[in-house]
Amino acid sequence: MVIDKSAEYLAMNALVILDKYATVSPDHVQKWVDVGSRESFPANGGACVKHGDLQIAVFNFSSRSKWYACQNLCPHKFEMVIGRGLIGDEQGAPKVACPLHKNNFSLESGEHLNGDLPALATYPVKIDEGRVLIGFTS
Repeated sequence: MVIDKSAEYLAMNALVILDKYATVSPDHVQKWVDVGSRESFPANGGACVKHGDLQIAVFNFSSRSKWYACQNLCPHKFEMVIGRGLIGDEQGAPKVACPLHKNNFSLESGEHLNGDLPALATYPVKIDEGRVLIGFTS
């Protein structure tokens, strides 16, 4: 069996992976998934969790008393690194910077803030009795 490692093949494969992620609005949540205890996530930082074949970056933005979740897949280099990004704010809005090339994305909308890359898929997060829950449609 010959495996095609051409740039075109890799780009098409990456798009298939990227298409698995879709933003879920809070009013469309069908299932809340427990991804760990509140203490499992670093203060003012992120970590990655898996849900099926998705990798989700979860951020405990403790200085804002807020939690965020988005796809862990960088839409620029198609690497699973967003959960290791630095969080901060851009004009008062929470953001994450990809650790590879510092592309900034809104943690609220997923929008790429310093260019024209596709937005990150975002997911609602809630804390229930010390457990971190992420909302999904399936």
